[in-house]
Amino acid sequence: MASQLDKALDDVDWEIIRELQEDARLSFRALGRRINLSAPAVGERVRRLEDLGVISGYRAQINPRLAGYPLLAFVELRCARGRCLLDTSSATEHPEISEVHKLSGSYCSLLKVRTTSLDHLESLLERLGRHGEIRSTLVLSTQHEDGRVSVPRDDWRSATRHTGWRRQ
Repeated sequence: MASQLDKALDDVDWEIIRELQEDARLSFRALGRRINLSAPAVGERVRRLEDLGVISGYRAQINPRLAGYPLLAFVELRCARGRCLLDTSSATEHPEISEVHKLSGSYCSLLKVRTTSLDHLESLLERLGRHGEIRSTLVLSTQHEDGRVSVPRDDWRSATRHTGWRRQ
């Protein structure tokens, strides 16, 4: 079943999203030419998408390796009672952390971190270890990375149907 937000986004909204994901620097006029709308109509739709929170910002995409952060790692963290990373520290204390995800399962958080060297990564892991048990994975190479979203399809929302266990 579609959420309220899915119903709020029509085909034109998805065209705008697709184009802005390709080039967020497009003017309303240029964007309008690509999707056959006037610049004022595009502006109104973009502002609505921003108000809904669908468009959450615009930023430059930086190549971390070329900017001096060649190492990428994922760190799973199982915080000790009273020492949760999210409750006892701040992002400014750990600028190497680019993403924090709360998890289900045996670890409570997954951190995406970027460092300048193995020594830098080791130092970060020592600091993070104060919060509890850690498990780290160093990324050797990234084969595919794409933060874009596309129009949701109904067949993506359905779980595979099964008939249950059968005795033979």
